[in-house]
Amino acid sequence: MLFRKIEKKIESHLLSGSDKVLIVDGARQVGKSYIIRHIGNKLFRNYIEINLQEDLSGNKNFEKVRTVTDFYLQVSMIAGDRMKEKQNTLIFLDEIQAYPHLLTLLKFLRQDDRFTYICSGSLLGITLAKTSSIPMGSITTMQMYPLDFEEFLYANGFNAFAVSALREKFLRREEVDESTHRTVLDLFKKYLLVGGLPDAVNSYLADHNIVNIRAIQKEVRDFYAADASKYDKENNLKIRRIYDMIPSVLENKKKRIVFKDIDGKKGKTFAQYQDEFDYLIHSGIALEVKAISTPVFPLIESSEKNLLKLYLNDVGILTGILYENNIRAIMDDEQSINLGSVYESVVASELKAHGKNLFYYDNRSNGEVDYLIDDYDSLSALPLEIKSGKDYTVHSALNKFLANEDYHVKKGCVLSNERKVYEKNNVIYMPIYYIMFF
Repeated sequence: MLFRKIEKKIESHLLSGSDKVLIVDGARQVGKSYIIRHIGNKLFRNYIEINLQEDLSGNKNFEKVRTVTDFYLQVSMIAGDRMKEKQNTLIFLDEIQAYPHLLTLLKFLRQDDRFTYICSGSLLGITLAKTSSIPMGSITTMQMYPLDFEEFLYANGFNAFAVSALREKFLRREEVDESTHRTVLDLFKKYLLVGGLPDAVNSYLADHNIVNIRAIQKEVRDFYAADASKYDKENNLKIRRIYDMIPSVLENKKKRIVFKDIDGKKGKTFAQYQDEFDYLIHSGIALEVKAISTPVFPLIESSEKNLLKLYLNDVGILTGILYENNIRAIMDDEQSINLGSVYESVVASELKAHGKNLFYYDNRSNGEVDYLIDDYDSLSALPLEIKSGKDYTVHSALNKFLANEDYHVKKGCVLSNERKVYEKNNVIYMPIYYIMFF
């Protein structure tokens, strides 16, 4: 079974005695149902799972449920013999966004306090916004993403001691030895190919067959696109059009969405596509990176919506689109291939999985820096430049950013394939795989 860091967090909530209902949010196919099922069967003698999306497509038993009594009655038809005491009975409502009215009912199920509940869903940000009575105070949410690189290391045989040793090196700003560097960098490149979708990772571990891995990634990508089409069927499929645009946009120099390209019409603005972007972002299938021209801590206070970048939620999906079954572009450092979009994508997914809001620096006079993140120790921004090639010491925009005294930024960081860790002219150079500890 794949190690997932969220497992311990979910267990802690269920064992804490909290009366709030936990909802695990995230894109489809990232492993939400699997991990909850695993934990539920481990911690509770009576485990009841109800997939509400399947119910909506089938018998619609829960479609008209509006009261606690009616809810219990419907559950009892499925698992009446397992509805025991709260401490030994867990009811898992999977894909709860299929029935938004059940989100409201959670408040009353919590007040009744007869069983322990956990839910999973996607598009919950949008669903809650459309829910007539939001059960604030009754629910708590956790976000789940595809496996990050640290989890990929565990999947490939690293243990807690090895990962802890790497983390200590990062914290002390020290490089690892040459042998360890080669091993970890090799796995990082393989992570670029495989990504973090659990089915793709399990396929890689089983047979190391890139054709099988790509088939899984394509199936998930098609699944995401089909979901977008169903949600957007009355709006000329603009969501799917934007989603399909992302890989090609990332190959452009600026990597940002050009609104006129969506419909082929000039004069379009972000506001006219607000719903489409909300779907892509809240569904978890795309990651947004907002522009900042004048950074002020905290960064969210100075972000701009009209210069937006979107990245796919899984780097393996992206490399599958760009390179299909050819692994040489990633593994052999082909000089003719620019891996900038791939490296930026994996950094986006890593930072997002670690709870970071994503921003980049865009200034007409000074250029562009790949990422800005909040540095809570110095109460300022930390600029990150991501380099996939040999010219990792060339970064004029970062230099100008650090030279601007109005920004009050003391340090910047460059992440590349190079092993050495050192600081020069207020820039800290680190290997790309240290991103797993940011």
